[in-house]
Amino acid sequence: MSDKESSTIQVACPCCGATLTVDPSLPAVLDHKLPAKPQVAAKMEDVPKIVKEEASRRDEKYQQLVEAEKNKGKVLDRKFQELLKKAKEEPLKKPLKDIDLD
Repeated sequence: MSDKESSTIQVACPCCGATLTVDPSLPAVLDHKLPAKPQVAAKMEDVPKIVKEEASRRDEKYQQLVEAEKNKGKVLDRKFQELLKKAKEEPLKKPLKDIDLD
């Protein structure tokens, strides 16, 4: 049995953190163990601190979204100018019609 145990590889899943036991000779997962869930309950003394941290994170995220929205018009204008410049540089070609193929 030691040969089979030594041929397996244990890998941590980057998405969920589960431990996967994989056999390289077989393209299969032999076993998986889910990670222990972190304790969700907080002490009552920590609640105001947690609420303030969440509020500051929300404010930061909101400010980032506001800045992105302010720059959105500039970005779209810049893209439009670049595409307009590219369209002016390329000569117009007559579209190929089905009758021209005969």
